[in-house]
Formats: sequence, C-alpha cells, structure tokens
Amino acid sequence: MQTINAGDTAWVLAAAALVLFMTPGLAIFYGGMVRAKSTLNIMMMSFAAIGVTTIIWVLYGYSLAFGKDHGGVIGGFDHLGLAKTLDTTFGPADHQIPTLAFAMFQLTFAIITVALLSGAIADRAKYSAWVLFVGVWITLVYIPVAHWAFASQGGKGGWIIDRLGALDFAGGTVVEINSGAAALALALVLGPRDGFRRDPMRPHNMPLVLLGAGMLWFGWFGFNAGSALSAGATAATAMINTQIATAAASMSWIAYERKRDGKATTLGVASGAIAGAVAITPACGFVTPLGALLIGLAAGVISLLAVTRKYKMGYDDSLDVVGVHGVGGILGMLAIGLIGTKAANAAGGDGLFTNGSFALLEKQTIAIIATALFSFCATWLIAKVISKTIGFRAYRDDELTGLDTTYHAETAYDLGNSNRY
Repeated sequence: MQTINAGDTAWVLAAAALVLFMTPGLAIFYGGMVRAKSTLNIMMMSFAAIGVTTIIWVLYGYSLAFGKDHGGVIGGFDHLGLAKTLDTTFGPADHQIPTLAFAMFQLTFAIITVALLSGAIADRAKYSAWVLFVGVWITLVYIPVAHWAFASQGGKGGWIIDRLGALDFAGGTVVEINSGAAALALALVLGPRDGFRRDPMRPHNMPLVLLGAGMLWFGWFGFNAGSALSAGATAATAMINTQIATAAASMSWIAYERKRDGKATTLGVASGAIAGAVAITPACGFVTPLGALLIGLAAGVISLLAVTRKYKMGYDDSLDVVGVHGVGGILGMLAIGLIGTKAANAAGGDGLFTNGSFALLEKQTIAIIATALFSFCATWLIAKVISKTIGFRAYRDDELTGLDTTYHAETAYDLGNSNRY
C-alpha cells in the first residue's frame, strides 16, 4: 500500500459528503416543484435511490463499474462486496487516496443520477415499481456508462475516456446526458399526467424550490471540484468555474424570461442555476473562467428554450429533467470541443476555437450520441417490461387523490388537524 496523501483524502471525503448532500437537496427541490398532494412521494423517490443504489454498489456495482476492464464496456467481478479495497489505494503517485474513499465518492454520483429521473415521472409512478426500476436501471444502464467514461486504466479502461479520448471532467455523459435521455424514455412510456396541458400544475412551494436549489448549488462544488480527486490547482479551477457558470446561467435565464414574459421568476432563477451547474459539469476542469462564463450564459437561455419545447412536442417531463440535464449536458460536452484549452488543464485538450481542429469536437459528439442512444433505448425497454408486468403507472384514482396518502399514508401538510399541535 502506497503512502496516502492526507490532504487529497480529506478533500475527496468532504466532496463525497457534499455530493451525497445533493440528493436530499434534490428531494426538497423536487418536493417544492410538484403539487402538494404528491410532495412526500417525490421526496421518498430520492431516498429510495439512496438506499437501493448503496446496496447494489456494495454488492457488485463498484466492481462492475471500476473493476478490471473487459473490452472497454464493463468492469469485472474482482471487487464484489468491495473486496480488495480495504487496504488498497487509488490514484497517481503522490496523490494516493484510499480506494474506499474513491468508491464512496463514485457511489454518490450513482445515487444522484438515478434520483434525477424521478422528476420526469413525478405525480404518476407506482412507488413499488420505482424502487424496482432503481435497482434495474443502476445495474443495466448507469454502471456500464460509468465504466465507459470514468474507469480510466492507463489506456485499457472505458472506451469513452481511455480509447476514444473524449473529455468529461465530472459526468456530462454519465450523469447529465444519461439522466436526460433516460428521463425522456420514462416520460414517453408512462405518458402524461392527467390534466397535462390543461391544468396549470404549478410548483406548490417556491421557498422549498429555492432551498433545494441552494443545497444543490452548494453540493455541486463537491461534485465538480471533487472530481479532480486531489486538493490542487485543477480542483480550484473546477470550483470557480462551477460558481461562474451557475451564477451566469441563473441570470441569463431570468433575463430572457423577463424579456419574453415581462417577469423574472423564482422558479426561473432556480432552474437557471441548475442549468448552469449542469452545463459546466463536464467542462469545469477543461476551460478557463471566461469560458465558464460563456457556457453559463448560453446554458440559461438554451435550457429555457428546451424546457418550453415539451408542451409543443407533447411529452410530459414533469420537472424538466430533459430540458435542463439532458440539453445542459450536451451543451457542456460540446463546449469542451469548442473552447476547451490545455491552458486550463494540461491533461485536457484544445477545442475548435483554440487550435482550429475538429478532432476533439468529433470525439465529444460521438460520446454524446452513444450515451444518449444507449440510455434512451435501455431505459425504454426497462420501463416497458415493468409496465407490462407489475405496472409502472399509478392508477388514475390514486393519481387524482395524490400519491402521498395512497402510497405512504401521510401528507406533507396537515394544518387542518389542530390536535397535532
């Protein structure tokens, strides 16, 4: 066992805690966005993602994602039950961290990714079917994509990073495009909510939305800067780029919103912040701060336009996972191919506007298309099988009543019962 770098280890452990904190933040963010009658249900979907994913990660998830590579497609069974991780280290010389620290950090990415998908089917999914879906989706979709883009093994790891040579600093493919494509598949299989495009279906609690967005913003520093896996210059670059893009997108979203509708909304500033954080995720370690500013400004407007398209195209992505995470992830990946520069990170690459070559942009495009197609098709099949067997869509009466009382025998707000106070 090599000497552990205490500073790097402390940073990765702290970053893992920050990323895990994002999933309760997502639960609060989503909880405020849905109608009051299904607040607890959507929050419970995030907590189910934490529980189910953790169990799978320990048993075989980490092993298949980061075990010995097989053809660039999947890992092996060498770490089942987290075997061979207790006394080993991970990382380059002088930057070694305990393997368990890395496994914990990557676990939190898996959790938040599948939790994101609940937003696409809010208000209308059976809770038992969701719990089953989490386990199957993590196994068949998330783990392979994580291996493709995160499992670097000296040129013999996942095909996106080690063989194709595409760049993805913190999960533009694995988390963002993956969740966006899967969300679209889920929304299409389950169909729209009763009253979609007829009833307003506005967020019921904007303070919760803003609180959740703030928690996500805070946690995203661990998500992006933690992906450097060391406490150094690259982590600092990723952190400030995250702040710049997130802030810029929150402003560009509400600026466009005010120009279009005459009002800047709290939902807009929260959604814009998330869109900016999403877009900078793959690029945060490969662009300059000015590049991050451009990405953020573009993300706010482009994601807003993408969100509005769901009404014209007729798919009910309840909480805008496709428009924010899918489109934002694509924007961030393409941005690397356009404005990426080795001046920000010697391990990165120069984009089209940096060196005049399309080479990196082509690699980024291939990674985007492959991830989106695989995730969409696999998720569609999984959702179809669940729908045809145990049923994925909630019964109409349950949906109209509200999923909180139907599935959890609770309500988020019980103000009318004075005996409780």
